[in-house]
Amino acid sequence: MWQLVERYTGRVGYKGGVKAEGLSADPPVIDCSGWVSLLLSTAMESINGGCGRNVFGRDEIAALCTWSDRIIQGIETRTGNILEGNEIAAVDLPRYATIGLRQGGGAWAQNHPRPRGITHIVQVVLRPVDRAPFVSEAQGWAEPHGIRLLPLSDWLNMTRAYLKAGESWAVDPFGDRRDPAT
Repeated sequence: MWQLVERYTGRVGYKGGVKAEGLSADPPVIDCSGWVSLLLSTAMESINGGCGRNVFGRDEIAALCTWSDRIIQGIETRTGNILEGNEIAAVDLPRYATIGLRQGGGAWAQNHPRPRGITHIVQVVLRPVDRAPFVSEAQGWAEPHGIRLLPLSDWLNMTRAYLKAGESWAVDPFGDRRDPAT
């Protein structure tokens, strides 16, 4: 994931509804769920290749190519774990947490039922040299628009108003799967 972050941060703009194909546009653009989907699917494919077996199935990877609320819901369904609101703190987050926020969004947010109303999603990534946590996101509301990278602590402080019950959720995309017997 970090290689993608280095390659695209500050070089790709934001455009709602545009997924990974927007990286080929001139100028390149992507939305938040397209960015997180690309980060996660690339990481899962890398894990599969590095293990010599499919830890993540094709269907699990394909399920990431969707809207922010569906990404969070799909990971929660697969793992059976989710943090909500004030549980989202640096000490409690999974190393590679995916965080969804209810931030409004206007008419476009009504495009499909959104069970939790999540309209923005971000991905925690670790800097390889020291394993420091950062948040990578494609952002259209903040400056600069587009893919940006912030230290996790700074992002949590900036986002504090949304980190409350019914407004934010965090999942572990690489976490253990739910026991099918339960």
